[in-house]
Amino acid sequence: MIQYPAGQGPQSHQKHVKTKASAMKQSKTIYGSRGMTLEERLNQSNEYYLSRNIAVIHKKPTPIQVVKVDYPKRAAARITEAYYRHASTTDYNGIYQGYYVDFEAKETKNKSGFPLSNLPQHQQEHMAACLEAGGLVFVIISFTAYNEIYLLPYQMIKAFQEDSNKQSVPYKYIKEHGYVCPSAYQPTINYLSALDEFIKDNHIELKGV
Repeated sequence: MIQYPAGQGPQSHQKHVKTKASAMKQSKTIYGSRGMTLEERLNQSNEYYLSRNIAVIHKKPTPIQVVKVDYPKRAAARITEAYYRHASTTDYNGIYQGYYVDFEAKETKNKSGFPLSNLPQHQQEHMAACLEAGGLVFVIISFTAYNEIYLLPYQMIKAFQEDSNKQSVPYKYIKEHGYVCPSAYQPTINYLSALDEFIKDNHIELKGV
């Protein structure tokens, strides 16, 4: 049983981002990735990036406190009760082109938009802090109903969070202003190509080149 505890961007970003997502088309689902979760596909993509020295990005481990362990066999142990030591921040972080990258990955069945409630307060605070420190911060959003995946920069989400009348980021807004993450054989989700578009649109100087 798992028990939970109680619980503006880079200086070069000077103008409202107008993206090319609406002009791009999502790639068809690759047969080999069928049945894989969003997390599994991202993990596979990160392994691809790492193996080719493109980026070093990993899923963050979440420390747990083990309370009870059963030993049904001498050589086997099974954790039967544990709790998270603290609330998690975001799913992934690492380095790309000299920049710190920090992002969350979310799947939604919602057809009308991305519910802001999917990002709890502690995640919002963490992402805002990373953004203020000059990191590249975003959310990978998978719309399962449309078989579409977008990279949405956190500064865009933050603007909606600061409006008390907004409960979600509309799908139409994400489609027009977000960045399409193409599906492929390798990597299965090429989200760095979407990040490259964001970097290009905002004239961010790459530190690693």
